[in-house]
Amino acid sequence: MEISDELLCLFSAEVREEDDRYVLEVPRREVESGGLTPGDVYRVALISRAAGDDADGDTGTPETTADGPQPPVEPGEIRYVEIEDLGKQGDGIARVERGYVIIVPGAEVGERVKIEVAEVKSNFAVGEVIEEDL
Repeated sequence: MEISDELLCLFSAEVREEDDRYVLEVPRREVESGGLTPGDVYRVALISRAAGDDADGDTGTPETTADGPQPPVEPGEIRYVEIEDLGKQGDGIARVERGYVIIVPGAEVGERVKIEVAEVKSNFAVGEVIEEDL
């Protein structure tokens, strides 16, 4: 399955029947992470859980597990990012899908850099600059 670069969030949810309509709840973390804004209108795609499951029950979507969303980057991945802020230690801060933070030591606000993801944690990653000023 091909996933669009425009994907804002990915989660599993149950469709409930309420009176004369069906309701799908968006987890609070998806709004709080900055991916969605209450009151805005979004396109929604529904994928049958059975269609993506393999024999061990894995849906094949590493972005979401029972513990919540997974980081949208992996160690060794190459990314082009723009530095938006500086952290408390003076490191560059970039944000990617769902507002996920990548800390980029030595980068300055406004720079667009090519990085290699060196370390991945649940709520942030660290990237090393491999090419500056793109």
